[in-house]
Amino acid sequence: MIAVPGSLTLDDFLRLPSIEESPAWEFIDGNVIQKPMPGGKHSRLQLRLASAINTATSNYEALPELRCTFGGRSIVPDLVVVSNAQIPVDANGEIISTGIEFAPPWIIEILSPEQNQTKVTRKILHSLRHGAQMGWLIDPDERVVLVYQCDRLPDEFAGDALLPCIKEITLPLTVEEMFSWLKVGRSVVN
Repeated sequence: MIAVPGSLTLDDFLRLPSIEESPAWEFIDGNVIQKPMPGGKHSRLQLRLASAINTATSNYEALPELRCTFGGRSIVPDLVVVSNAQIPVDANGEIISTGIEFAPPWIIEILSPEQNQTKVTRKILHSLRHGAQMGWLIDPDERVVLVYQCDRLPDEFAGDALLPCIKEITLPLTVEEMFSWLKVGRSVVN
C-alpha cells in the first residue's frame, strides 16, 4: 500500500480525480492509501464469490470494489453485499457511479500477500461499528476465513465448515469448496 500523508479532509479526498484509479485509493483516519494490486488468487476468489452470492439471492447483490463512504472514511472493499433497495440510483434508474454512503450489510475482504492483515481487519471493524452485519476476512494462503459479527468475537472457519452469511441470504458454501475455485485444471507451472 502507498500512504500519502497530508492534511486532506474526507471532502477534499472525494474531489480528487485520481481516487478511482486502479487499484483504488482509500481515505482512512486522515491518510490516503492505495490498495495493492490484486493477484490471481484474489481475483479468482472475488469473481467466483460474487457470482455465487448473486446466484443465491435476487434481493441482494455482491458488488466488487464499490466505494463506501461512511463514518469519516472512504473505503473500497473487495466485495460488498447490499440489498437491491439500498443501491443508489440516478434519475434514469441506473446505479450511480460514486458508490454508497453507508456501511454495507456484508463486507468481504480477500487478503493479498503484501497486505497488512491488521489494516484490513480495521476496515471490517469500522464497517461493523457503523451498521454492517457481517465481515469476512479471507486468507488464501492460510485457507481460513475469519468471520466478524457485531455481537460476538470473530470466528475462524476452515476445511469443510459451512460459511455463515447474513440472515437474508442462504449460500451453502464451505471453506474447502470456496478454496477449490483456485484450481485451474491444467499442468502446474514451474
